[in-house]
Amino acid sequence: MKSLDVKVWGVRKRNTKKSSYDVRWIVAGNVFSDQFRTKGLADHYRSKLLRAAHGGEEFDTVTGLPDSLVEKAASTTWYAFALKYLAMKWPHAAPNTRSGINESLTAVTMALLNYRPGQPPEELIRKALRNWAFVLPGPDDRDLQDDVASVLHWVSKASRPLADLEDAALARAVLDSLKLKLDGTSAAAETVRRKRRTLVNALHYAVDLGEFKENPITGIRWKKPKVAGEVDPRVVANPEQARSLLTAVSYVGGYNRARGRRLVGLFACMYYGAFRPAEVVGLTRADLKLPEEGWGTALLHRTRPSAGKQWTDSGETHDDRGLKNRPAEEVRPVPIPPQLVAILRQHLDTFGTADDGRMFTNERGGVVGSSTYYRVWQEARLLALPPATVASPLAARPYDLRHSALSTWLNSGVDATEVAERAGNSVEVLLSRYAKCIDGRQEVANRKIEELLREYE
Repeated sequence: MKSLDVKVWGVRKRNTKKSSYDVRWIVAGNVFSDQFRTKGLADHYRSKLLRAAHGGEEFDTVTGLPDSLVEKAASTTWYAFALKYLAMKWPHAAPNTRSGINESLTAVTMALLNYRPGQPPEELIRKALRNWAFVLPGPDDRDLQDDVASVLHWVSKASRPLADLEDAALARAVLDSLKLKLDGTSAAAETVRRKRRTLVNALHYAVDLGEFKENPITGIRWKKPKVAGEVDPRVVANPEQARSLLTAVSYVGGYNRARGRRLVGLFACMYYGAFRPAEVVGLTRADLKLPEEGWGTALLHRTRPSAGKQWTDSGETHDDRGLKNRPAEEVRPVPIPPQLVAILRQHLDTFGTADDGRMFTNERGGVVGSSTYYRVWQEARLLALPPATVASPLAARPYDLRHSALSTWLNSGVDATEVAERAGNSVEVLLSRYAKCIDGRQEVANRKIEELLREYE
């Protein structure tokens, strides 16, 4: 049955612990309502109803929807499309990339849910999406607990049509939702940009599938949060501070337990060789040339990034991959100074290697987890630095040792091309990231310009 007797009411905020907004309207004397997570989404939906009513569309007296929205309700939903996109991306993505895609798809899916009777708590919806829906094998390819299956069934029915994203107001509201954390505070700029990047990439795939003629997100004039691309010079440790920190590591956990002593070489590789943490964790004895005197060499070709069991193909916490942003079999030779050679030789004499040749292990002989070496590093900072410095950003993370190394090399006058080669970066990325950490280069440039001008006086 159809009717033109339509009245649309305003948006009303619900008095609940979590903000939500109702849109209510009457069709042929019957009251209908829909619930939205943000006022922007509610206003957008109300505008659609008003346009349909003013345009003379007929409203269905059973669903309360105008013809235009009934047609969209029967089309592909965002949730169904997101499952397709995940299945396409997953096989070729690194574990940490898979986790990022999962997080992004979960956030967008939450923003594109209609209110329906029987709505589960938001926490349960997020958990079901994060742990079951957006992980391969997908929910249709494995047995689900009854409560999880019930939640995902509700999501599949409540998900908005993918075509709704063609509306600029709705698309902007979804982008704005990515700027907020669960507690309502602003999310980190890099997190927001990563989620938007996933959404844009997903909708490029939708264009490939013929769902859109062009990507509806790329045309939105939406201010992206600015991401600091440069390294903060305050995190850079000078050589004296770095040596003090490495010494302090050896005192963490006591001598016999050796919780810190077995990781001194790991941190030394980050500082003296500018290795990435995942490169050090995967380092083996066969990758090293350690002469008794002089410089040695590390042949880097393997990384062991910590990702989580659900993201790796092997089901192990640490992935086993080639170098970052390089072909799988590429090797990066890195000269290592005598100081690091001596530390690594001492480590081998004291602790040997793991059964598979790995240089560094945890106390049980397994792969060193990021949480393990992070805790040791925090304890070492307390031992090595004055209280005021501990509260500062100086070497706050183990990765800052790599920043310190590259800054030191650049400031010592080493050619940027050589530094980039050793670090595994491009020259452009190197100079842009470490521009604020290069001290004294203005004075050098000024001196050269002054000498040139003096020649013509």
